[in-house]
This record gives sequence, structure tokens and C-alpha cells, in this order.
Amino acid sequence: MQTIEHEITLNIHLIHEPVTVGDWVLLNEEQKFVRCLTRQSEFSRKSPGSKVNKQLIASNIDTVFIVSSLNNDFNLSRIERFLSLANEAHVDPVILLTKADLCLDPYQYIDQIHQIDSLLIIEAMNALDENSIQRLLPWCKSGQTIAFLGSSGVGKSTLINKLLGNTEQLTGEIREDDSKGKHTTTGRSLHIMDNGALLLDTPGMRELQLVACEEGINETFSDISHLALQCKFTDCSHQNEPKCAVQAALSAGSIDERRLTNYFKLLKEQARNGATLAEQRASDKSFQKHINSTQKQTKAVKRQ
Repeated sequence: MQTIEHEITLNIHLIHEPVTVGDWVLLNEEQKFVRCLTRQSEFSRKSPGSKVNKQLIASNIDTVFIVSSLNNDFNLSRIERFLSLANEAHVDPVILLTKADLCLDPYQYIDQIHQIDSLLIIEAMNALDENSIQRLLPWCKSGQTIAFLGSSGVGKSTLINKLLGNTEQLTGEIREDDSKGKHTTTGRSLHIMDNGALLLDTPGMRELQLVACEEGINETFSDISHLALQCKFTDCSHQNEPKCAVQAALSAGSIDERRLTNYFKLLKEQARNGATLAEQRASDKSFQKHINSTQKQTKAVKRQ
């Protein structure tokens, strides 16, 4: 069961709702697609590029391992972006900080992430070390599906290979000058451990724009969203309005300017993408109504 993407494309023309890796599908006695079972969770993003379309990443995930290297790849704003995606899907996130063996002080990075959320589970590890891998096993139980998300070169495929006990996934080196990795994983794939756990590998995501993710963002930035409820005006933009609780907290140093800037950025991004998708759906419905009306008129003329 190395990859199922090619399998679920069977009879894809019969499927109205697109399927993605992690979906459970019902087949009939002839092994033809009947329907996709209801998803327990769904990861999606705006499709890469200039066009605004929703792209499914994975479904039915129980735990997401957000993987970041303890080198120049480490980026708090990117971690917050992945956390927003996980929180929107109501999936438990675990932060994996790889290449700990090459870092002089991993705890400085752990402290930075705990400033985002003191309750976040964080594991600093060496992806090639057996003891580090053992710490991941409590999440990798029979019937559980675990997704690995992160940039290229952070060690997602290496971690999966160690958990599987083989080398199913290709791995690659990173560039020393900027710590960036090459795309060794080019497609999403699902792998099964001996104990029945499912591991979902994903390509490194250079572009992860959010769409329809307001709940996930507000949960990730719960300290700021709770402050926003204390503002004098309900429509406060948290810029120059009087008695703005968010700006007061910023001036007092109780919230970080980088974090506040990223909060505004992600809210604006998902609102813009969501509005564009809504316009597209409305346009598609209007076009379909036009097609249906034209077909009815054509049939009426033929009957005459």
C-alpha cells in the first residue's frame, strides 16, 4: 500500500466530489467506485499559482506532525500557518524539530514555540536516531493516520522510513548555504506500519495559502482573538481606534509584533481567497442554470 493515489483514480469520472489521499471509498462487487465515505477531517489549501481554487491535501487524519529543522528553515510564522490548518481540521498537532544533533541549543527554539501555545507538544529529535523515533510511537497506533507536513529537506521522508523500518521514501540532502531542501517527495503517499498505523507523506510546501480557515486561525492566535473581544468597538480593525485592547497589549509588550502581523496577514489571506472561491461557485451555478435552461429550450423546439 505504498501509494493509493493511482488506485483511487479508477472510475474517477463517476465521482462528483474530488477524492484525496486518506479518503475511504466504497466499492461494489466489481471493484468499481460507489461513493466516498464521510470524512472525519479534511486538509485543504489554495491551489498553488495565480488561480484561486481549493486543493485537497489529505483527509481522515488523526494527528499531524508539523516538521521543522533546527537550522535556517526554522520559521515561527510558517509553523503558525501549519497550526492554523491543523486547528481548522480539528486534528491534534505535534511539532517535530529535526536535526537536533546539529543544534547547540534546541531549547531556545522550543521556548519560542511554547510562546505561541504553552500546551503544544514539541519533540526535538534526530531523525536517524532510534531513541528519537521511539518517542513518536504513542501516536502511531493501529487504525491511526498520521500526516507529515513541512518544508522540503526537514526530514519527513527520513522519519517515515525509520518508522517503517525500510527505505520506501527517497531522501535528499539540503543546501548548506540556506538550509533549503530539494523536492525528493513529489506526490502524497500513504504507507502502513506493521502495527496497522498509516503514515501520510507530503511534498514540501513552498506555497501554503489558506482558504476558509478563520476558525483555525483564531484558535492558533487565541490570545489575540480573545483580546479583540475586549475592544471598545465591535468592528475594531486593531489599528488606530481608541481603546483597542489589541494595540494596548502590543504597547505593553504582552503580545509580539511579529505574531500580530502574521495574524492579520493570515486572516486577510483566507478572507480574500474565500471570497474569490465564493464568487467562482456563484458563477458556476449561474452558468449551470444557463446550460440547463438552454437544454430545455432546445428539447422544446425539437418536440415542436
